[in-house]
Amino acid sequence: MTKKIVLAYSGGLDTSAAVPWLKEKYKAEVITFTVDVGNVVDAEAIRKKALDVGALKAFVVDAREEFVNSYIFPALKADAMYEGKYPLATALGRPPIVKLMVERAQKEGATAVAHACTGKGNDQVRFDVGVATLAPELEIIAPAREWNMTREQTIAYAKTHNVPVPVTVDNPYSIDDSLWGRAIECGVLEDPWNEPPENIFIWTKAIKDTPDKPAYVEIGFDKGIPVSLDGEEMEGLALIKHLHEMAGEHGVGRIDMVENRLVGLKSREVYEAPAAIVLLKAHQALQDLTLTKDQLRFKARVAAEYSDLVYNGLWFSGLRQDLAAYVESTQRYVSGTVRVKLYKGNCLIAGRRSPYSLYDYNLATYDKGDTFNQSDSPGFIRLWGLPTKTQARVQPEQLSK
Repeated sequence: MTKKIVLAYSGGLDTSAAVPWLKEKYKAEVITFTVDVGNVVDAEAIRKKALDVGALKAFVVDAREEFVNSYIFPALKADAMYEGKYPLATALGRPPIVKLMVERAQKEGATAVAHACTGKGNDQVRFDVGVATLAPELEIIAPAREWNMTREQTIAYAKTHNVPVPVTVDNPYSIDDSLWGRAIECGVLEDPWNEPPENIFIWTKAIKDTPDKPAYVEIGFDKGIPVSLDGEEMEGLALIKHLHEMAGEHGVGRIDMVENRLVGLKSREVYEAPAAIVLLKAHQALQDLTLTKDQLRFKARVAAEYSDLVYNGLWFSGLRQDLAAYVESTQRYVSGTVRVKLYKGNCLIAGRRSPYSLYDYNLATYDKGDTFNQSDSPGFIRLWGLPTKTQARVQPEQLSK
């Protein structure tokens, strides 16, 4: 029986070159599988391209709504930002691809799945661990880890096999898109001293080209999930698309960072994530209003752990599910409205309100109506400082150092 391999297919350089390579190397029938998480412009074109380069079958699945509701919004509620900067656009896009690809492989009777991740990136871990968790019986093949070709050699290989690719030696960038963000790497970006060329950005305008008048938008949340813009209720997918365009118009959402990859090396990464940056900031602002100090501080620790798990390919782990349960509990009262100001590349919180706000104006004000009893403070301060006062009396030399 001829071996069947289901290949995660984006239509880019590596996945396109992988089709003929897998057929030659493994004498196998290759079935391409493309999952649209906001990165497919023309489903029929990508399906046709896969067939033209030698695939036996080519499937394209629209998973955008599932991506939003089952992956993006849970991560938003968790405040998931890897190393405090990266909203995990690529990392969040991998679990739905893995899940759906495994299901397709099982339906097709395939014995293996393949991906075109390199041996020095994070995606290989996300694919391999995800597949091994959901379907340990499937063999995992990673051509880019085996063929040992440089990027230039891969381009040359593709050309000799009549594989059209959108990458040249003069335009060497590796791009990954999803609804939650766009990742750009390779080329001149590999030197962290180089400023990102303006022409690599397509979702966010340069500051000089942004409007001179700021834009305001009111984002309504219900239990941590964004549900409306300027009072108009919207489904998640439409809401993200609207914010994507609006924030990008004002240059909001560019990220340039040196991040720590799971495999142990540092990597210079450039991202565009206009909608993600706006929603994450707005969500945090609403939490500042509705969660206690202790809840916020502990949730920040959970957010860091949650982000690491997602980045490191452990979405399908028990620990991620445990943390998600805690996150869900914290969102019970994270409902209300946040007003955001978009101006010249900045996303600023202009206002926030909630029926569950823990901010009490009468306690906070210094003007008429102040209900805070200042006579309570001296006794509180004496008790608060009692440990250090006692230590200073008994151990004076230790505290003077």
